[in-house]
Amino acid sequence: MTAFAPGPLDRDAAFYVAGHRGLVGSAIWRKLESEGFTNLHGQTSGELDLKDRSAVFEYLARIKPRYVVLAAAKVGGIMANNTYPVDFLTENLQIQVNVLDAAREQNVERVLFLGSSCIYPKFASQPIREDSLLTGHLEPTNDAYAIAKIAGIMHVQAVRRQYGLPWISAMPTNLYGPGDNFSPEGSHVLPALIRRYDEAARDEVGSVTNWGTGSPRREFLHVDDMAEACLHLLENYDGPDQVNVGTGSDVTIRELAETVAEAVGYEGKMEWDTSKPDGTPQKLLDVSKLAKAGWTARISLEEGVRNTVDWYRAHQTSLRV
Repeated sequence: MTAFAPGPLDRDAAFYVAGHRGLVGSAIWRKLESEGFTNLHGQTSGELDLKDRSAVFEYLARIKPRYVVLAAAKVGGIMANNTYPVDFLTENLQIQVNVLDAAREQNVERVLFLGSSCIYPKFASQPIREDSLLTGHLEPTNDAYAIAKIAGIMHVQAVRRQYGLPWISAMPTNLYGPGDNFSPEGSHVLPALIRRYDEAARDEVGSVTNWGTGSPRREFLHVDDMAEACLHLLENYDGPDQVNVGTGSDVTIRELAETVAEAVGYEGKMEWDTSKPDGTPQKLLDVSKLAKAGWTARISLEEGVRNTVDWYRAHQTSLRV
């Protein structure tokens, strides 16, 4: 058993960030570097396939991390999740089981497992509290991904019970920011809107059609805020329950589209294809547990969207596709 005492992590200890090139992992890496961590470890998917169990075990045995953040995952929007549920279930389960089992074998002191707010029931009471987990049916369009992430939470809780290691889980709301996936097929709603409206503004298109009715409400957290929250939780929180990470406020998809259109300078017409699915009607997280742990978000949606549009335009030749 490893006792946890709140306080600063050892800046010189080996720290492995799984998924350090992704949206969340790269933000966590930037945050750790800015906070003076000197012994960071990360591998691209080409260097280390996290679905390869023996390779994962060999890598962690070699670097012997004291801390691990599991930010690696197969992720996507409604279309991708609904089209490839087997891929989202099996690949995420493989990644999680391999990394968490290898971390346990190395007796890693602190592990932070990152999930998603889609773990909660489709019609959970709003704002969604942590104890809403497993109290109702999931949203069908991403239930396979959600089940994989729920399994990760259970894995962390099981390690705490069986081995006494102070591992924790955090469930972020919808994330966005530098390093996001802007591909037409694999992106989430906010980067998809940024790409769509930026191209429409550039090409002077008269109207833009978005999926659904525009009425669902969503909460959005800038990934730099998420990275800051992760380090705060590692240094200040210990408990078996997952911690919601969000802003505590939401907007409609229509309001989001209007914010994006303004940020890119698009002045054309906005239309909605109501034959396309809306997904969950509302997903607003109760962040009182996070606030009690001493952290609140600081980047506004307007500021964050402008920041992300600037990054998108500066990196269009090297975007993930």
